[in-house]
Formats: sequence, C-alpha cells, structure tokens
Amino acid sequence: MAQSLAEINIHLIFSTEFRYAFLNAQIRPHLFAYMASLARKQGSYVYEIGGVEDHVHVLLTLPRTITMAQLVLFIKKESSKWLKRKYHIASFAWQGGYGAFSVSSSKIDVVCRYIKEQEKHHQQNSFQDEIRLFLKHTRLSFDEKYLWN
Repeated sequence: MAQSLAEINIHLIFSTEFRYAFLNAQIRPHLFAYMASLARKQGSYVYEIGGVEDHVHVLLTLPRTITMAQLVLFIKKESSKWLKRKYHIASFAWQGGYGAFSVSSSKIDVVCRYIKEQEKHHQQNSFQDEIRLFLKHTRLSFDEKYLWN
C-alpha cells in the first residue's frame, strides 16, 4: 500500500495509586476533557472517557505513529501534573500499570455505554472484580499478587 492506514480501538483502564479516591465528581469532567485533549494531541481519536473516584476508562484509537506504552505514559504523566497543579493534589499519582483491551468496531457503542455507566456499575462491583472479569474474558493469564499495589 502507498498509504499507511490503521484502526486499532483500545479500551484503556488505569487506577489511581493504591486506588485512592482522588477523582471526585467535581474533578472528573474536567479531568476527562483534559485527558481527551492529551490523547488527541498524540493523534488518537477518543470515543469516550469515564470512571469513578479511583479509576478511569478510556475508549480510544491507537495512533499508528506511537506505541501503546508511549500513549499511556503521556496521558498519565501529563494528567497527573495537571491534577497536582490545578487541584493542588500534591500526593496524586496514577498506578504504574494499566489494562489495554482491543475493541472491535462493531462493539464501540457497547463499550461507550459501559464507560458512561461506570458510577452505576460500581455501586455493585469493585474495581478488582471488574479487572478480574476483563482478564478472564480476554483469557489473559495473570498472577493476582502482581495486579494490585
């Protein structure tokens, strides 16, 4: 091909360090808008961002010019600095790892709906149970002792 084309949709999930509840309802909309602008700056298209007090879900495209690790590092690093500066949360940090799960184009609407309903979802399910379910569904092998801080 003369042109490089790619559509790689990723459901990205990451948590605050130790799952501290830093992301209150007043902060989240501003944080999500800022995170979307960071992703766009890297060439990503953002379908949806949502989450609760201790973690974030992002449905976006992986740009063809950078790696997943580079994209996640950029979003986490810059949003962490922004939260510390704008909301004076000196102790804020994201957990070191993340989950990245591929999403078929035919499932974009389903995943967007899931992300929008995070507050409702987490009234019944913990973050840990959610991650275990993702890992089980995708058949990724993991050692539980390395999943959490």
